[in-house]
This record gives sequence, C-alpha cells and structure tokens, in this order.
Amino acid sequence: MSDVDAIVAEALEGLDDEAAARRNALRTLFVKECRRFGKVWMQTVFSPLVTTSLYFLVFGVALGSRLREIDGVPYIDFVVPGLVMLAIISNSFLNASSSLFQSKINGTIVDLLVAPIGAREMLMAYLGASLLRGLIVGSLVYLVAGLFGGFEMAHPGWVAFFACGVSLTFGCLGLISALWAEKFDHLSIVPNFVLTPLTFLGGVFYSVSMLPAPWDFVSRLNPILYMVNGLRYGLLGVTDVPVLHAAAFVGGLLTMLLLVAGSLLGRGWKLRS
Repeated sequence: MSDVDAIVAEALEGLDDEAAARRNALRTLFVKECRRFGKVWMQTVFSPLVTTSLYFLVFGVALGSRLREIDGVPYIDFVVPGLVMLAIISNSFLNASSSLFQSKINGTIVDLLVAPIGAREMLMAYLGASLLRGLIVGSLVYLVAGLFGGFEMAHPGWVAFFACGVSLTFGCLGLISALWAEKFDHLSIVPNFVLTPLTFLGGVFYSVSMLPAPWDFVSRLNPILYMVNGLRYGLLGVTDVPVLHAAAFVGGLLTMLLLVAGSLLGRGWKLRS
C-alpha cells in the first residue's frame, strides 16, 4: 500500500470513529432525556393527563348535553382532537424547554459542549424525547376520551402527520425559548402568555363557523387553529380549514423552526449563560 493509500485509509477510519462516537452520543443523550421525564412521570405524564381529562369532563360531558352536535359530530367527540392537540403542544414544548434550560442554569450543559456530539445530534435527541413525551400524553388523553365517546379515526395517516409534526414544531420552539431565557420567569412567558391563549382560542371547544364576523376571520389568523383542525380531520373527518392548507402550514412552520433551532445550537448561542 502506498503512502497516499495509507493516509486515505487512516482518514476514513478516523471519520468512521467520529461518526460512531456521534451516534453513541446521540443515543446516550436521547436515553438520558427519556429517563429524565420518565423518573418523574407523576409530574410529566400523569399530571397533564388528569388536567386535560378534567377539561374533557367539564366541556365535553357537561356542555355536550346542551350543544349536542357541531358539524354533525357529537360535541363530546368534537372536543377530543383539540384536547389531544393541547396535550401534545404543552408537553412537547415543556419537555424541550425545561431540560435545556435546567442544563444551562445548573452548568451541566458544559458536559455536552465538550462531548463528541454536534448540534444536529443534540437537536435530534432533544426533539426525539419531546416527541415521545408528547405522543405518550396525547395518546393517553385519546384513550381516556375514548372511554366516554368511543374510538374513531377517520384518516390515520393525517393523525400521525399532525401529531408528530406539531410535537416536533413545539419541541423546536421549546429549545429556542430555553436558549433565549435567562431566568425561569422568561421561560414561562411563552406557555402562559402565548401558547395558552392561542390554544384556547384555536377552535379546541368550538367551530369557527359558530363565530360572527369579524371574529371568524381573526380566528383564522391563529396558527393553533390549523393544527387542531388538521388533527380533527384525521380523527373525525371534519374540519374548518382545508386539510392540505393545514398540512402545508405545519410543514412550513416546522421547517423554519428546525432551521432556527439548529442554527442557534450550532452557534452555541447563550448556551453558557
């Protein structure tokens, strides 16, 4: 073997070793994030399940006896997609934002910065754990709701698309918020003053067709509306907005936030603050 061949072979071996180290780091961080929310499952899984189930009992069962049907769907079934989406959004956001922010505050983020792991692997691990938590809680909410109104899934493919797409979207938003935040008060701004109002005004408990002008138009400016109605179409086959428009919106928003979160992690923006 010539000297050139030896150098090339050594370089390729080094690349293989680096790639293996990155895969191991990705797997380790993902498992660590999953164990983090798994160890406190009463807080991360059971608590939001109980809270969302109470929403279902109050709005679905109590109001369902008065409103009866919306768009030909029993009201108790109509609110299920919105409550599932509410669980997915809040848990995906909180999982990513709280984990990364605590690492910053505690100083343990330094362990990641010196480890053989890149921004892409960090992004995949955090988003993977957020996706898992969001889907677990969302699925449990769906199962609880099914005990009252029955299990229905008109378009499983759309259900999977919107559940996963929205979960990843708010996982990215959680990472961006954690990078920006410098104290716990900052971290609570997005869920308390942005996500909660938008979610409750996003067609979770009502149809846009029930609103008078101009509030029906204003509601269509709410991004959560497209996410809720996308999942509602997947579960029930009814929607206030065209499902392709909702899918394009979710796909575009996810792409944009992925690029922003990946860029900020790659630059190490405020990771040591």
